[in-house]
Amino acid sequence: MGFLRDIARNRSLYVMALPGILFLILFAYLPMAGHIIAFKQFRITEGIWGSSWNGFENFKFLFGGTDWIRITLNTLGLNALFIFFGLGTAVIISILLNEIQFRIYKKLAQTFIFLPYFVSWLVVSLMVFGLLNSTNGLVNLQLEKSGVSGVDWYSSPSYWPVILTIVSIWKFAGYNSVIFLAAISGIPDELYESSTIDGASRFKQILHITLPMMRPTIIILTLLAIGRIFYGDFGMIYGIVGENSLLFPTTDVIDTYSYRALRGLGDFGMASSVSLYQSVMGLITILFFNWIIKLYDPDSKLF
Repeated sequence: MGFLRDIARNRSLYVMALPGILFLILFAYLPMAGHIIAFKQFRITEGIWGSSWNGFENFKFLFGGTDWIRITLNTLGLNALFIFFGLGTAVIISILLNEIQFRIYKKLAQTFIFLPYFVSWLVVSLMVFGLLNSTNGLVNLQLEKSGVSGVDWYSSPSYWPVILTIVSIWKFAGYNSVIFLAAISGIPDELYESSTIDGASRFKQILHITLPMMRPTIIILTLLAIGRIFYGDFGMIYGIVGENSLLFPTTDVIDTYSYRALRGLGDFGMASSVSLYQSVMGLITILFFNWIIKLYDPDSKLF
């Protein structure tokens, strides 16, 4: 009854939220029923409900060997790099943008920083290839001009966690900085004015006012990113690395492994078992870190 009264009291807000709620129901919650395929010998001709049950047989595909350890560690490692350096760079960019006093230059800088977010992964993959290919890549040409021998980047897996992290920062840091910049704009000016009277420098204001006031936003975005830490960025990794098996030791993630299994074997049940593994581990991770946040900063928890 309390929920119904809240809807009646704030019906205009719920009407505004309705498209987003419907989107989540249709594209996030209803598809969860498809996880049942992970426990079936799925055949397209028989459909989901007509296919026979096979228990945990599909999970033997993932856990029967040692590949699941490699792809899990790669997924966690790459996402940890993306989260730490990506959000860290976005925080720094937002603070620097906020310090720009000339309004027109600030808007232009914000626009150019945000622009890479709209570049497709196909275009990004071509840009990376133009920089790193061993024949006439720009990076190798510059290394050779400096007297350093070129590197065969596409057969050297050890470099690629760093390369992919740089690409991720370039593409997403500008987008995330806009969110942090909005959080900074909500900080009361009185705090800065009082600190100026007390003789605080701009650096001290950033250190003792801006960053602490940004903490709830940083924590929420970090928790949301951690919730998807078991999901590799398929578009980025497959678009840039593709089917280059030489780079699989450091770049093969759960999503690309599942895609190759589905394409090669045509077994929807096996691919679904990988997806269910991702979902369960992601749920456990977000519950754990939200519990940690709840212990130390209850106001910043997600739920």
